[in-house]
Amino acid sequence: MTGGLSKGKVYLVGAGPGDPKLITLRGLECIRMCDVIVYDRLASPRLLMHLKPGAERIYVGKLPDRHTMKQEEINRILVEQALQGKIVTRLKGGDPTVFGRGGEEAEALRREGIEFEIVPGVTSAVAVPAYAGIPVTHRDLASSVSIITGHENPEKLDELIRWDRVTNATGTLVFLMGVARIGHIARQLIRHGRPPGTPIALIRWGTTADQRTLVGTLADIEDKVKAAGFEPPAVIVVGDVVRQRDKLMWYEKRPLFGARVLVTRAQAQAGTLSQRIEELGGEPIEYPAIETRMPEGEAAEAAIGEALAAAETYDHLIFTSVNGVRYFLEWLRRLGQDIRRFHRARIAAVGPKTAEALREIGLAPAALPETFHAEGLLDSMREAVRPGQRALLPRGDLARKSLPEALRALGVEPVEIDVYETVPAGGGEDILDLLREGGIQIVTFTSASTVRNLIGRLRNAGVDDPAELLGRTAVASIGPLTSAAAREAGLAVAIEPPESTIDALVAAIAAYWAERRPV
Repeated sequence: MTGGLSKGKVYLVGAGPGDPKLITLRGLECIRMCDVIVYDRLASPRLLMHLKPGAERIYVGKLPDRHTMKQEEINRILVEQALQGKIVTRLKGGDPTVFGRGGEEAEALRREGIEFEIVPGVTSAVAVPAYAGIPVTHRDLASSVSIITGHENPEKLDELIRWDRVTNATGTLVFLMGVARIGHIARQLIRHGRPPGTPIALIRWGTTADQRTLVGTLADIEDKVKAAGFEPPAVIVVGDVVRQRDKLMWYEKRPLFGARVLVTRAQAQAGTLSQRIEELGGEPIEYPAIETRMPEGEAAEAAIGEALAAAETYDHLIFTSVNGVRYFLEWLRRLGQDIRRFHRARIAAVGPKTAEALREIGLAPAALPETFHAEGLLDSMREAVRPGQRALLPRGDLARKSLPEALRALGVEPVEIDVYETVPAGGGEDILDLLREGGIQIVTFTSASTVRNLIGRLRNAGVDDPAELLGRTAVASIGPLTSAAAREAGLAVAIEPPESTIDALVAAIAAYWAERRPV
C-alpha cells in the first residue's frame, strides 16, 4: 500500500493543449509522485519522462486492434488501481472538465469511496487561439466568450446547441470539434443573426509543430476548408477577435516553427539540445535507444538493502550520474531508510548535472571534479581519502570499473550497488508512426554512438531497413566523426555545423529549416 492508506488516491490532471510546457506545476507534481499513470495519446510523450523510477504506465488510447478504450473500462482501471492503495494520475488532454469526461471519472471514484483531486489544465479553447495570435476576448472587440461542443453529427449538434440562444450570447464563440460540419455551423450562425462577413478561424493541432490556421468568414469558410483539404481536429473561433491574428501572430514566426526534431541522445543528456530546439519554436521528440529501471528480483533488493543498512559505516558516498541520485533516493523510500543515517559520509559527485541533482534535494557535494569523469573525481577527493575507509557507490549495472579499482588501489573499500539497470528502450510506437508518416522533419546525432543506438533500436522495434525509414528525414550531425558513422549506416547527412557544439548544431538546423520551411 502507498502511504499506509487502505485506498489510494486519484489525480485527474489536465495535460494542456499539446505543448508539454503548458502543463501546470501541480499537474507536473502529480506525474512525478504517482505510482501509476493512466493516459491516452498525448500531444507530447515528453510528459511521461517526469515519472519516478518504477512507475507503471497504463495506455488507454487507440491501438491498432481497438478503438479508444471505452469510458467505463477506463473508470474500472482507475478504481482497481486506487483500491490497491496506489497513487494514480489520470492524464487527459486540455482540461479534464472541459468536454474531457473528467466529471464522469470523478463520479465513479466517489461511488467507490476513493479520494480524488481534479487538477485543471490549460484548455485548448483558450490556448490554441492564443498560439494562433487570436485572444478570445479583447476590450474593444469582445467582452465575453462561449465554449461549445462541435459534435460531428449534425443531428446531435442541433440537439446539443440552442442556436437561437448561443449565436449572439457572447462576442466570441469557440467550438471544440466540428470541422466536418463547419458548413452547417456557419449556416446556423448566419440564420440566427450573425452577419455572413463575421470572421472565423480554424486552428488545427494548435500549440504543436503541426499547427495550421485557416481564416475566412461565415459565408466562405466551408469552401475554404474544402479547397485546403483542412481536416480535424481543430478549434474553431468565431468573432471579431479573429482580425487580431494579422497583428498578434507570434508562434508561427519562430525560426523552427513546424519542425519536429528527433533527439537521439540518452535522456539524461537530451535536455540541453531539446531546450535549444524549443526556444526556437521547434518540437523536440526524445527517442533514446536505452532506458533505465529498478532492478528486479529478490537478490537485487537484498543486496541493496544490506548495503543501505550499513549507512553509518561509510566514509564516502559517491554519485556518478543523475540516475544514480534518483534511483538511490527511490530505494531509500522503498526500503524505509533515512538519508540522515549517512551523516558520516563525505558526498562526492561526477559532473555538474549530478551535483545539481544532489543540491535539489538539499545535499551539497563536498567534492566536485574539474573534469567530468571518474578519474577527475578521484583527483578532487585525494586529500580526503585514507586507507581503511569505505565508500558507497550507487550506480547502474553498466557503470565503468575504473573508479572502484582506483579506490581499492588507495586502500578504500568500494561498495557498489546497482540501484538501476539499463535495458533497451521499449515503446515509442507513436514515434515510429511519425517516422513512417513523414511527421519528423529532422533527426539529430551528437556522437557516433547515437547513430548506432538509433539504428539498433529501430531494428529491435521490427524495422528491417532503418536507413530507408529515415530517408524522408533530414540528418543533422554534430561533426565529421558522427557524419562518418551516419554515412556508414546508409544515411545521407544534410546538416553539419562548422563547429562540433550543440549551439552550432542548432544554428545549422535553423539555417537549413529557414530555406525549406513550408509556407
